[in-house]
Amino acid sequence: MNWKNLFEEKESQEAIERVNALTPETQPQWGKMSVAQMLAHCNVAYELVYTDKHPKPKGFQKFMIKLFAKNIVVGPKPYKKNIRTAPAFLITDEREFETEKKRLIDYVQKTQELGASHFDGKESHAFGALSKKEWNTLFSKHLDHHLNQFGV
Repeated sequence: MNWKNLFEEKESQEAIERVNALTPETQPQWGKMSVAQMLAHCNVAYELVYTDKHPKPKGFQKFMIKLFAKNIVVGPKPYKKNIRTAPAFLITDEREFETEKKRLIDYVQKTQELGASHFDGKESHAFGALSKKEWNTLFSKHLDHHLNQFGV
């Protein structure tokens, strides 16, 4: 499947419009997260790139993640509903909707502004160096999955 190219301004703006269609009352079509938790969950993908908030996996753990999760995350197939997530992505506490929404929009804009060339060959948190296409798939597929989860 071809995913929206979030490095392109028009397509990243379309994703932002979908985020802006969410309200604090938006309910999931599946899953257990609230809309604010989902936004926080989506922010983790960007935190792994732009912050040192999450420890990097090492050794055998990194090998296993690359072996079993990389193709699921950066491959072309959409995520299945209710698929298990990595521990860093689990959001169990309450989050503030407007704060998480603004952070996500800022991350999408920052990623688009940096552009595909910034990400081509860039090391990911757990998967090693990724191509610009793999980075886009990582960002676009994950965001699309959760925006669909909340019907936008």
